[in-house]
Amino acid sequence: MFDSIRRAKLQRAGLSCGKKRLKHQEGDLMDELRTHPAATVAVYGTFFIALGLLMKLGASVIPGTVTPQPIAYLCMAAIASAMVVHLRVALREEVEDNAELSLVLGTLLLQMGANVAMLDYGNQQSWSGALLVVAMPHAFAPLVLSVILGRKMGLFAAIYSTLLGSMVCVAVNPITFLASSSLIGFLVVLFTKRVRRRNRLFMAGLYIGGVAAVFSLLLYEASGTGSASVSLGRILAVPFIMGIVTGLLVGGLLPVIESLFGVTTEVSWLELSDLNHPLMKRLSIEAPGTYHHSLVVANLSEAAAESIGANAAMTRVCAYFHDIGKLTKPEYFIENMDPADNPHDDLTARMSALILIAHVKDGVDLAIKHKLNVSIIDVIEQHHGTSLAWYFYKRALDQKAEMIRLVEQGKSKEDDIPQVSEGVFRYPGPTPQFKEAAIISLADAVESASRAMEKPNASRIEALVDELVFDRMKDGQLDECDLTIADLAKVKASFVKTLLSMMHSRIKYQKASETASTSVIAKDSTPAATPVHDGMTLAMDNPYATGAGSEKKRPARKPPSAA
Repeated sequence: MFDSIRRAKLQRAGLSCGKKRLKHQEGDLMDELRTHPAATVAVYGTFFIALGLLMKLGASVIPGTVTPQPIAYLCMAAIASAMVVHLRVALREEVEDNAELSLVLGTLLLQMGANVAMLDYGNQQSWSGALLVVAMPHAFAPLVLSVILGRKMGLFAAIYSTLLGSMVCVAVNPITFLASSSLIGFLVVLFTKRVRRRNRLFMAGLYIGGVAAVFSLLLYEASGTGSASVSLGRILAVPFIMGIVTGLLVGGLLPVIESLFGVTTEVSWLELSDLNHPLMKRLSIEAPGTYHHSLVVANLSEAAAESIGANAAMTRVCAYFHDIGKLTKPEYFIENMDPADNPHDDLTARMSALILIAHVKDGVDLAIKHKLNVSIIDVIEQHHGTSLAWYFYKRALDQKAEMIRLVEQGKSKEDDIPQVSEGVFRYPGPTPQFKEAAIISLADAVESASRAMEKPNASRIEALVDELVFDRMKDGQLDECDLTIADLAKVKASFVKTLLSMMHSRIKYQKASETASTSVIAKDSTPAATPVHDGMTLAMDNPYATGAGSEKKRPARKPPSAA
């Protein structure tokens, strides 16, 4: 309410347009629930209760199965508690908030519920023995978590879906269940390395279906007591089809899971990297300099992210959009500016700095209106951190010093001396909160500074990168991200390598007229010279050669001392 009153007063004074700027996730209840300890306890409690219900349901789907006793529930609780400790100790970085925790536990519950449903269906179809076990969707939870949260979480799901599932499906042989679930779960994680296309999920399902079919056949042959009611075709076909269906189902559910839990897979990042997005199209037309700058920053950032094991696909996409706020006033930024008409010449240093700093909030506005990914919005907010707009801050100090000099000479009044506060010339922040945002922040500074470099070479580029990274560290811009000193060394080396590949010098080619005149001079000065021929072209036509007239005689090789 008070903000509205203040905004109305500023509007009446002509100092505000009256519009409220969009802010990223302000006052969102879900943000509080993501990290609140009480919500974490509630998620774990719900998981334990659901496990007990599934255990009771698993025993009731097949008539004659003994109802679980209290000791069975106690053993189930012990295994689930061990799983919680594993999550909290070894996988704390992979599961950062309650949304991801709900995703992990919910996926495990969903697989065990599907196991119970398949057990019930198989019993109605008169399936028995190993077929009941191998026909279950053992690959579901490991496949989902491996694609969304990484292969460590896929292995975690394979382990605990096996242990907990053996207690839920008490109606089947536990040894057969442990063997089948662990084999299929671990192999599906192996088959999901770098899933960058949705068809890889289908291929993973196809491979795991083939493995399950072969294992089902081996179990059938090893048992030696195969039921005549189960045909060999069914023993092979049911596990194979279940593997394919699991792969297709996961591919179809991924967008839903990403939307519900606020996560983004590498597949989705690659889809978001399409440069035909309306904002990128506008950037290429209205601010072509910024567009090219963003592409170069994306290349620098992606290579650096790969060097330290960060999310390279996410880094590239976020770098594409990090400067979309410049669309509001593109002509005020140097990469889009007409050299003959600098709009900052007519502005005070403070006003110029405010225009430049505003591109961060303008970018957040545009990103929210176009419903961009949350991580992209975070990078837009954080890519300048709380750094200082140094050029205009120094210009303001110079203007203040000039005004003080005029006052001392009696040519001006003390009231005309401007007040220069460093805080006015700093970006609003926050500073980078995660590795990818910090890499983009550094790449943005490095790319901008490298454009002003004269005669770039390896030593100059390396010195520039070292200086910029050190300045950011000294200014506290990297204090809140989780980049280590070793990571920064790899990031700097990657920046230098990429910049060298982009800024390497080229051979100066002669024009046709210059080549002809050189040939005439060489012919007149050395009429008896014979041009050297390499079998295809004359040596003087080769841009890498020095020409026939300047060729030096090679000194005769000395015989070895032994001769």
